[in-house]
Amino acid sequence: MKKNNYKPGQKAPISGQYEILGLKGGKTGIERTIVKNEPFPPTLQAGQKYVLADRTKTGGK
Repeated sequence: MKKNNYKPGQKAPISGQYEILGLKGGKTGIERTIVKNEPFPPTLQAGQKYVLADRTKTGGK
């Protein structure tokens, strides 16, 4: 299953930890916490994207 990539400025579909992908799509190990419907912040280099690394887990019922 292909993971969705997100560009800076797009709104996050769900809250979670998003990893910045390198220019060729490789992992950078750099993650940002993004809240649902908030825009993704600028990346370190132009052309990088985000991918969901860990969805936020809530204890609510």
